[in-house]
Amino acid sequence: MNGGNAARPRIAELVVVEGLHDKQAVQRAVDADVWVLGGERIPRHVIQELRRAAAVRGIIVLTDPDGPGERIRRRLDGLIPGCRHAFVPRSRAVSARGVGIEHADPAVIRAALVRAGSRPEADAAAPRFTLADLAAAGLVAGPHAAARRRAVGEWLGIGYGNAKAFVHKLNALGVGREEWDAAVRRALAEDGP
Repeated sequence: MNGGNAARPRIAELVVVEGLHDKQAVQRAVDADVWVLGGERIPRHVIQELRRAAAVRGIIVLTDPDGPGERIRRRLDGLIPGCRHAFVPRSRAVSARGVGIEHADPAVIRAALVRAGSRPEADAAAPRFTLADLAAAGLVAGPHAAARRRAVGEWLGIGYGNAKAFVHKLNALGVGREEWDAAVRRALAEDGP
C-alpha cells in the first residue's frame, strides 16, 4: 500500500463515510476532514450539519459499494443539495475480510475523490480553531463548560460535542471566526455573569 504522507494531498471538501475503518482508509489516502455516519440511520442533526458543510465547503460522499452504501448515498443525495459522490468499484474494495472502502488501496481512494471533483486546498495550514479557543471562551473545564458548548453549538447549528469533538466540528463544518465570536457572545450573555 502507498499510504505515505508525501502522497496525501489536502482536499477542501468534507468526505462523508459510513464507518470508522472507512475514515482511517480515507485518511491514509488524503489529508481531509472526514465525517463518519455510523450506519444507515442518520439523525436529523447530522443531516443539518452536513447541509451546512455542503454549503460552506462542499461534501463528497464515499460509501461502500454494497446495498447499505447505495441506500445511504441515495438518502443523502435527496436530503443534501449539491453533495458529490465518489465511487470505488466493488472489485477494488474487497479483501479476504469483506467488501468496503476500508479494504481499498489509498491510490484507488484518491482516484475516486479526484473523479468526484475534489479540490486541492490551497492553505493546508493549522486549523482555524483549537482547544485553546474553547478554553479562552470558557467552553473547556469548569462547571458550565458543557452547557456553554451546547449553547454555542445550537447558535452555530453544529450540535454538541465534547471539547475535542467540538473543535473538529468547528473546523470540519467551516465555522468562520465572526460567526464564532457572535455565538460565544450570545451563549455567555444567556449564561449570565
